[in-house]
Amino acid sequence: MRYFMRLAYRGANFHGWQTQPNDVSVQETLEQAMTMVMRTPIKITGAGRTDAGVNAAMMVAHFDAEPIADPVRLVHQLNSVLCKDIAVYSIFPVHDDAHARFDATSRTYKYFVDTAKNPFHYPLSWKCPPDLDFNLMNEAAEHLMEYIDFTSFSKLHTDVKTNNCRITHARWEREGSQWVFTITADRFLRNMVRAIVGTLVEVGRHKITVEQFCEIIEKKDRCKAGTSMPGNALFLWDITYPYRIE
Repeated sequence: MRYFMRLAYRGANFHGWQTQPNDVSVQETLEQAMTMVMRTPIKITGAGRTDAGVNAAMMVAHFDAEPIADPVRLVHQLNSVLCKDIAVYSIFPVHDDAHARFDATSRTYKYFVDTAKNPFHYPLSWKCPPDLDFNLMNEAAEHLMEYIDFTSFSKLHTDVKTNNCRITHARWEREGSQWVFTITADRFLRNMVRAIVGTLVEVGRHKITVEQFCEIIEKKDRCKAGTSMPGNALFLWDITYPYRIE
């Protein structure tokens, strides 16, 4: 049978979601715990591939296994053996051809920044300059919905077939003492959100204009965009599907 799993993780101690040689990943850590608890080899597929250090407030993954008599008990067992940086929230059966990655219709990320030093938000927030122009940054962010090709914000030499993404929401909003950038798209490229935020910060510092921000997108050249922001303040926040998954 096929099962979906909802989980969250803090990315600081992982080299991203995807299993890779010589580095600790969320996927590998989770597979090892599941294999031990379920006493059979388990392979999982995630809804996305977060970069090194990036967090997930909500990740969805699927795996195949013999019928699970008590999914709630399995969740408790997994959480008891997993490290403190990963939490499994639920496991539930889905139809046999459901796919956590390919069936997802949108993904939402949030990037958290503080304009003043806050020891209770560190290290899950970026301390930004106090005079950032968030209104101008929002003016630039609105233009992201006008484009499809985001080569300028993609990590170089990736294995994707296309750099096209459809962004449906991108905005900075004040939430309590923080500013939060929320962005939703059908898919994201490697390093894309951190590169977008870094370039918007250049707008907020008045180092580039809104028009120059658009020109950077149109040039389709990663070297023209801003610095990639630290991953510790970035969260995969939500994933949607065309059907009810739980």
